[in-house]
Amino acid sequence: MNDLANSRMTPTSDPKRIDFNTPELKRKRRIRALKDHLTRWYVFIGGLAVLGAITLIFFFLAYVVYPLFQGADLTPKPAITPVWMQDAGKPLMISVEEQNQVGMRVSDTGLVLFFSVKDGSELSRINLPLPADTHVTSLGEDQPGSPVVVLGLSNGQVLVFRHTYKVSYPDGKKTINPAIEYPYGNTPITLDPQGRALEHVNLNVSDSTLVLAGSTGSQLNVMSLTSEENMMTGEVTQSESRIDLPQMTEKVKALYVDPRQQWLYVVNGRAQADVFSLRDKSLNGRYKLLENANTEITASTQLVGGISLIFGDSSGGLSQWFMARDPDGELRFKHIRSFQMGKSPIVEITAEQRRKGFLALDAAGEIGVFHSTAHRTLLVEKVAEGPGIMALSPRANRIIVEEGGKLFPLFLKNPHPEVSWSALWSKVWYENYDAPKYVWQSTAANTDFEPKMSLAPLTFGTLKAAFYAMLLAAPLAVAAAIYTAYFMAPSLRRKVKPVIELMEAMPTVILGFFAGLFLAPYVEGHLPGIFSLLVLMPVGILLAGFTWSRLPESIRLRVPDGWETVILVPVVLLVCGISLYISPYMEAWLFGGDMRLWISHDLGITYDQRNALVVGLAMGFAVIPNIYSIAEDAVFSVPRGLTLGSLALGATPWQTMTRVVILTASPGIFSALMIGMGRAVGETMIVLMATGNTPVMELNLFEGLRTLAANVAVEMPESEVGGSHYRVLFLSALVLLLFTFIMNTLAELIRQRLRKKYSSL
Repeated sequence: MNDLANSRMTPTSDPKRIDFNTPELKRKRRIRALKDHLTRWYVFIGGLAVLGAITLIFFFLAYVVYPLFQGADLTPKPAITPVWMQDAGKPLMISVEEQNQVGMRVSDTGLVLFFSVKDGSELSRINLPLPADTHVTSLGEDQPGSPVVVLGLSNGQVLVFRHTYKVSYPDGKKTINPAIEYPYGNTPITLDPQGRALEHVNLNVSDSTLVLAGSTGSQLNVMSLTSEENMMTGEVTQSESRIDLPQMTEKVKALYVDPRQQWLYVVNGRAQADVFSLRDKSLNGRYKLLENANTEITASTQLVGGISLIFGDSSGGLSQWFMARDPDGELRFKHIRSFQMGKSPIVEITAEQRRKGFLALDAAGEIGVFHSTAHRTLLVEKVAEGPGIMALSPRANRIIVEEGGKLFPLFLKNPHPEVSWSALWSKVWYENYDAPKYVWQSTAANTDFEPKMSLAPLTFGTLKAAFYAMLLAAPLAVAAAIYTAYFMAPSLRRKVKPVIELMEAMPTVILGFFAGLFLAPYVEGHLPGIFSLLVLMPVGILLAGFTWSRLPESIRLRVPDGWETVILVPVVLLVCGISLYISPYMEAWLFGGDMRLWISHDLGITYDQRNALVVGLAMGFAVIPNIYSIAEDAVFSVPRGLTLGSLALGATPWQTMTRVVILTASPGIFSALMIGMGRAVGETMIVLMATGNTPVMELNLFEGLRTLAANVAVEMPESEVGGSHYRVLFLSALVLLLFTFIMNTLAELIRQRLRKKYSSL
């Protein structure tokens, strides 16, 4: 060493001198420094790019989701004073057609006037064929979205008509031609035999039956007209029948016929509703609509579909009611939810024609925009000086209010009223349900459908799938990693570890395909064998280990250290074979030949072929390589000196492993578990193909589930871009991103604490 040191200080003529300042070495040092510098910046910029990409993804998802939680926006236009309003009579109803171009006004004189929505100019007027010396005393409409209207007359008769709007293109210009049709003839139908004026009327039209209901004071008159077509001649005959119901004791305020023509709702008194069964011709019950005796019902309407009724009262409150079953199984009229608009009495309520939303107009001229399912008040704004009459277009984007001889046109922007925090995460009482529930059912065949977009069952399914997958994967992967890194012979480890890591390359779509088409029916047919395997496998391994420890040393020493695990391979195969072989015999002896039937009937537990057990087996197989690889590297990276020092101090290999190796490697093992958890939460194809995709909130091992990721994969292609369904799916992705971010952040904090705690070992 001294010679070498001296040689560096000797003159350059010394042949043994090592010169580090030659041009070649300088060039190599410069190149190496440049590479180090570039690598440092490459890693730094790459890390920033990853963080930037994740941040951009987060903000993009938030940008798409944000409109869901915005309220409605109302834009008033200048008021219109039409000339025709001077002789048009008192308005009973106004409406707007689909294209927001033509409005219709029905007055108490029997005049139907069509006008331009844009400027209020008159387009045409039609005098309805009323009998001489009669006038209109009441008006009723079929459920929202139907163009059928019924007029109650002063002589006890009713006239049914339908307003239509035919589109034509003369000279290439779009023209809307409004017209009035009489589906039941232009001759009024006698509803009250005594000829008394009808104060309130309503109707419901089905394919073959028309139900008419009217009232005079507290007297009810209900009639059914049925049309029958002769299949041979095509002749249509009508039969008329009266429905006699128990008479009222209070004056009637409003009538509504159920769209299934099963119930008649009669609002009477100050705040009472009587519900009659049209099939049994009996009173279902009398229901008190308001608790406060100083308030009364001032307005009411049916929501689209006709199942729910909305009542407005004199104190500015609104409430939703519909029929639901009691615990005893009887249908009762139940209060579902309430809204508060202001302090002024509600004078009119108008329902949307395609959603479960509605508008309310009060005596102070304020309009409120609400959504029933979301239990959401979207807007309350003053639009007129006093009470009036209101129309909402079928697209729910144009409102017309008539008040004081003027028309007030309003533009309404309300794209996503059906989404709220309670609709997404709380139990919601949906129509035709007996109690509030968590439900995901985003689409249906008709517009009467009530969107059910609760993310709770999807989030629950995601966590349920991850839980059962980790229940299988975590113990096996961590135990295998510890044994491979600490006990296994190096030569055997070099063969086993690559094979297990190669499992990670298996496409998840193949695993899902295998799980759905083979594993699910196989598990169903071998349930006793599967559960026997879970019990017998640990027993078999422990028994094999105990037997091996009792063998003579001459036999045990023939197996090199670290190769003992090979002896367990035939043991595992033998236990698997025995468990599956005795499965049909156990099923016949213990479960009457069908364990699935026994689970369903005797235990009352639902069994789906594609269930959480199948997902746990398939997804656990997919997650094992991730956890194993990281955990094995963490255990193997424990400094050899710690292990040897522990053994030198007299600790056994097992004590060294549990008290030194695992503690030192715990940050890495914990990271492996968190990464495996993240993989299980975000898995799509396996849960998509092996679960049945049923969004239910049940811990039942034998029932299916639906996860957030699988739901996005299934429904995103069929969702309307920019619609509520589309944005809720993006919200699902945002929930997944936030969940993984929070989990990874917590995992990193815990890992750093573990690393700091055990770094001194």
